[in-house]
Amino acid sequence: MQRYNILWADDEIDLLKPHIMFLDKKGYDVTPVNSGADAIDMCDKQNFDVVFLDENMPGMSGLQTLNQIKSNKPNLPVVMITKSEEEQIMEEAIGAKIADYLIKPLNPNQILLSVKKILDNKRLVTERTNLNYQQDFRNISMAFSENLSHSEWADVYKKLIFYELAMDSTGNRDMSEVLEMQKTEANSNFARFINNQYEGWLNNPDSNKPLLSHQLMKKKVFPATEGERPVFFLVIDNLRYDQWRVIEPIITEYFNIEEEDHYYSILPTTTAYARNAIFSGMLPSDMAKYHSDIWVGEDVDEGKNNYEEEFLQRQLKKNNLNIKASYQKIVHTNQGKQMVDSINNLVTNDLNVIVYNFVDMLSHARTDMAMIRELAPDESAYRSITHSWLLHSPLLEAIKKIADLNGKLIITTDHGTIRVKKPFKIVGDRNTNTNLRYKQGKNLGYDGHDLFEAPKPENLFLPKLNVSTSYVFAQEDSFFAYPNNYNHYVKYYRDTFQHGGVSLEEMIIPIISLNSKNG
Repeated sequence: MQRYNILWADDEIDLLKPHIMFLDKKGYDVTPVNSGADAIDMCDKQNFDVVFLDENMPGMSGLQTLNQIKSNKPNLPVVMITKSEEEQIMEEAIGAKIADYLIKPLNPNQILLSVKKILDNKRLVTERTNLNYQQDFRNISMAFSENLSHSEWADVYKKLIFYELAMDSTGNRDMSEVLEMQKTEANSNFARFINNQYEGWLNNPDSNKPLLSHQLMKKKVFPATEGERPVFFLVIDNLRYDQWRVIEPIITEYFNIEEEDHYYSILPTTTAYARNAIFSGMLPSDMAKYHSDIWVGEDVDEGKNNYEEEFLQRQLKKNNLNIKASYQKIVHTNQGKQMVDSINNLVTNDLNVIVYNFVDMLSHARTDMAMIRELAPDESAYRSITHSWLLHSPLLEAIKKIADLNGKLIITTDHGTIRVKKPFKIVGDRNTNTNLRYKQGKNLGYDGHDLFEAPKPENLFLPKLNVSTSYVFAQEDSFFAYPNNYNHYVKYYRDTFQHGGVSLEEMIIPIISLNSKNG
């Protein structure tokens, strides 16, 4: 076991010999010094893992010593020890980024706990995380053989994300391969679940069904407008549950979570279908039937989400909601900055819809740009980029402003993405759509049935271009590839993040209601 080096500076160091001997027996080497100046000298000469620093020393005070040590070695953990409980001293020490703060008289176990928290924290957390996952592994796997409900599937998915993020935080990958295999097994079983249940959700009013895309605004957003505060409905495109988890701590600096829930995206899990369903309050075939003037089908080259605001206004009218609403779509940084400037005016509205397209741009950029593929080679890096983006984006400034103005914030997305790995050969005519996770067309040719087939699109409330139109959806981490130029195609798209098909990542969507901490 590694022995750590501790520097302990105290003008009464001789009185601390029992503590030093205690630490020595526990495997820590302690170097004692009598003053702040000596502590600074020793830090220049030797490498230490942690410094214990008495605040009240003659000559150079503990706080002065702390500032000097941090100036020279900003990442060296320092524990401040003092007899004083003055708030000002505590605040100064915390402001200088101390690792811990202990009050005399010291207890040996108190010291040991502080050292372990600083030096052994990652190892202890890793061991506990891996042990907990090993104990949970069997329970999760056994659940797959049971007849899980939609809410139980969401719980399984969230538990897998919990362990994935916990392993991320420790940097230890010992169990990550096992977890990855279990996620694959989960998606295989989830695909069977969707094959068995999805059509019933749409057609059987008595089925045990989840909240779906087209019901989202009526169930979760419109009721929030009945309060006195302005509602900001933020749709961050392609935001998966794990990405929500990594940005959650940033947002909850300014908001309290009132409700954390989930819903299921409809199929196909794409903007054209799932997001338009959110804003229209309808399933795709009904959009095509009742709003033919603004529905854009697969046979048209026009952008598929250019009429979201009009869909929203029509849904408000259909629900007899006489409220003042706004809609903004942000696709580049300048629009984001303009949106921040407009927040003060938006608080006079009952409902403000903001569609933010960054995560969608990132997933597509990852496919097209070698640099992005280097920065985001896997889910962990993908999450990290999302976290970094929010920290430095105009969206965070907007969120802060909404909090300052005591607005209500609802955050969701239209669908998630999955990193695709396995090609699935398919043949279609020149009118077949280009999405890698679902195909719509006539005379689709493929071998095997490891996909979700919809030979009768009307049963899934999907539009038909002609009488022989059918849909197929990729499952798990597969993606559709044409036999022509197959190897180049597979090499180009394998390990990219795609959406449109059936997976836990694409279909189970966070919906978070938050209240400003200023309220």
